[in-house]
Amino acid sequence: MKRKLLTLLAAAATTSALHAQEGLYYLGSEAQESLPLKWMVGVNATYDDNVSPTAVGIGANESAFSLNPYVGLSFVNMTPQSTLDVYARLGAIYYIDGPSAPGTDDLYPQIRAGVNWTRRFTERLRFSSRNFVAYELEPDYAYGFATSRQVDAYIFWGTDNAIGYRWTERLATYTGFALEGVDYDSNVTSADRFTWELYHQFRYQLTPQSVLTFDYRYADTSAGGLASDSSSHYLLLGLEHRFSPNTILVAKAGAQIKRSDAIGGSDGTSPFVELAMRSQVNEQFSIRAFVRYSSEVYDTVRVVTVPGASGLYDFDDRQTLRVGIKASYDLSPKVSIFGGVDYIPSAFDDGRLTFVNFGAPAPVASGIDEDLLNLYIGLTVRFTERLYGSLSYNYTDNSSDFAGYSYDRNRINFGLHAEF
Repeated sequence: MKRKLLTLLAAAATTSALHAQEGLYYLGSEAQESLPLKWMVGVNATYDDNVSPTAVGIGANESAFSLNPYVGLSFVNMTPQSTLDVYARLGAIYYIDGPSAPGTDDLYPQIRAGVNWTRRFTERLRFSSRNFVAYELEPDYAYGFATSRQVDAYIFWGTDNAIGYRWTERLATYTGFALEGVDYDSNVTSADRFTWELYHQFRYQLTPQSVLTFDYRYADTSAGGLASDSSSHYLLLGLEHRFSPNTILVAKAGAQIKRSDAIGGSDGTSPFVELAMRSQVNEQFSIRAFVRYSSEVYDTVRVVTVPGASGLYDFDDRQTLRVGIKASYDLSPKVSIFGGVDYIPSAFDDGRLTFVNFGAPAPVASGIDEDLLNLYIGLTVRFTERLYGSLSYNYTDNSSDFAGYSYDRNRINFGLHAEF
């Protein structure tokens, strides 16, 4: 019965919509063993053939070389009652031939840090806290909020705190409170967001391998600039299934009921789907994937230009599909290959005119699409017990109906790092 309890509650950390560190790849797992303090020191050298892809005019389609030195650490401490997982990475991106696009700099920070803590008070009761902060330039598509490179760094942070309790041998609940924020520097307007969320999840263990879930979430988002505040209710039915000790699937689907706080804003109900999968196929090959379809609140203020007129619109309905897949394969004990894809199509509807640039733009805008494809492939080599090298290629293509948002981008990266 104790083993069934651990299965019922340990997987329950998948409840929240706000994911840290692993983003939408997160499956709710926690560290399984203590790990001593590990340091990592390294540097990446990158050639970018479109360093400011959203720039128009000066700096458009400009190439640049950059260096990215960094230092990182990780530490895990486990006891029968608690698990503490700490990680951090501090670095910077320096452009040797600095970008000339307005609002860009030669030097950008790169900071990521997190603290995850689980406390098991009794066999029935546990508390978990996941906390994360990043301050960096490039968007990480797995976080679930970015679709294109901006001209400035952003702060992205989140905290998710929940209590799990087992009521019977098969029935458990998880109740939590989460906060999440994204804050861009002054060069990016109307993109800041702050969200607080309450959630409650019922969990029923169907078999030793399967858990049926029902989620209710309420999320309230405050937006910066011309973007409107909004709130959403989520009603989700889910299944968590372990096909084997090395393969797990977490899936949820249901309805998202969204309300805009803007005067004349549009409300509506839309489908919501969330899926994550992880599999260690064999000793050499591993694969991870996620899918999410939702009405997103990020990056909703866009410029719409038509002949003779242009204006800023805030779109109440941005239906977005996010798909991510990444895999790695060990060719030998010293050589591994890796690759992945991110695909993010979005449909923008119910846009309200919030600012006139010139002419007489229409009061509403709808039916505008945008598709982003990001592909990467690479190779890692273990030179010695502590020294590693990597070589990777990244291609990004953004096809957009919004003027100035379409671009393609190639990046080649060479890295060296040491672990001790």
